[in-house]
Amino acid sequence: MCSLIEVYAHDHKAVPFSSVIIALKYRHVQNDIAYLLFVFAKFLRVTKQYLPHVARLCLISTFLEDGIRMWFQWSEQKEYIETTWGCGFFLATLFVLINLLGQLGGCILILSRNFVQYACFGLFGLIALQTVAYSILWDPKFLMRNLALGGGLLLLLAESRSEGRSMFAGVPTMRESSPKQYMQLGGRVLLVLMFMTLLHFDTSFLSVSLNVNIGSCL
Repeated sequence: MCSLIEVYAHDHKAVPFSSVIIALKYRHVQNDIAYLLFVFAKFLRVTKQYLPHVARLCLISTFLEDGIRMWFQWSEQKEYIETTWGCGFFLATLFVLINLLGQLGGCILILSRNFVQYACFGLFGLIALQTVAYSILWDPKFLMRNLALGGGLLLLLAESRSEGRSMFAGVPTMRESSPKQYMQLGGRVLLVLMFMTLLHFDTSFLSVSLNVNIGSCL
């Protein structure tokens, strides 16, 4: 590349001017790519201690939001359970309290890296409980969202079994045990269901465009 430019500097007729322009542009692109890679590597070095916490927060954000909503909508949630199931004041209040404390407590344990496996199993239980209590089992869209939440918990559970091996929550590393690989695969498959709930089965241009974009992401 440099020799082509040097030859042109000594003899203008030996090398076409267009070739020199292409060579200069190619070298400029190479420099830009190298600079971007340097910036990205520096960004990873600075943020790698925070990224695992951000990843865990994203995976449990739904539980955190739902637990907070239980607090602010205490009366509405209690009245819904009491009216739907006819279980009385005490059981309805107990249901809301278990969801509130279970979800917020599980999120705190996962973010603090204490008893992660027990916290994940507890959140699994709350998913099953809410699926029955809110009749989600008969609503395909909400059922797929609940399964996607279970997929996020599977990734957290797999990541907690090999603490220190992986930089990001749910990202595989070499020399992993088969159970962890299966858990990560299952977690990713279930997370895809969250995006499938965004599909719209009609022939409008906007819906078709949205479905194509979602399909390309999947």
